[in-house]
Amino acid sequence: MIARVWRGWTTPENADAYEELLREYILPGIHRVTGFHGAYVLRQDGESETAFVVMTLFESLEAVRGFAGDTYTTPVIEPEARVLLSRFEEVANHYEIKVSPD
Repeated sequence: MIARVWRGWTTPENADAYEELLREYILPGIHRVTGFHGAYVLRQDGESETAFVVMTLFESLEAVRGFAGDTYTTPVIEPEARVLLSRFEEVANHYEIKVSPD
């Protein structure tokens, strides 16, 4: 199992809208990708910005490629999300999951 981890930041004013976009539009769309096994969205509110960590789970790097293409380390950011993000990591990192909850 592969965890794809990526971080982005919004202004406090855009945080709720970005979270809703992830929950209602972006993540449900990924469910159609073969080998997708769910996601975690982590949020940390700060005074001047809100940080999001998005971890998507895939059965293999081939499944990640099915989602992100051959340049799978490049983040997949929908145009609607770009409007809400003030900055984001230019690389999505991938980790092999070695221990997970039962």
